[in-house]
Amino acid sequence: MKGGKSKTETRSSKLSVAKKPAKAAGRSKAAAKDPNKPKRPASAFFVFMEDFRQTYKKEHPSNKSVAAVGKAGGEKWKSLSDSEKAPFVAKADKRKVEYEKTMKAYNKKLEEGPKEDEEESDKSVSEVNDEDDADDGSDEEEDDD
Repeated sequence: MKGGKSKTETRSSKLSVAKKPAKAAGRSKAAAKDPNKPKRPASAFFVFMEDFRQTYKKEHPSNKSVAAVGKAGGEKWKSLSDSEKAPFVAKADKRKVEYEKTMKAYNKKLEEGPKEDEEESDKSVSEVNDEDDADDGSDEEEDDD
């Protein structure tokens, strides 16, 4: 080349102008997930898959592929009639009703706000433990050489 830019250099400079910020940065603004929030209930298909996985593993003990189990389960689910799906749909509906009850209780608890017992002090757990260790009178940490 005689001092000119190569094709790759010109392409990369054009592409770098059109770059957008990563979407992951936007997630940091979202509220953190509450570990106490109840999990959503499984759909009828997933209730079916719970049973199907066990039977499939018994019939195919050498198969370790998750994808194969999922694919076979999906094909089996599609082949089932509505009457054959009914027990799984009923279980899923029952779980959904239970979930709605627990969500109502959960939301009620959130509206009431944190209880006095649940509030944490300014001290971390390690500081509290350090104080307890100092108060018990044991000399475990001291080495007399």
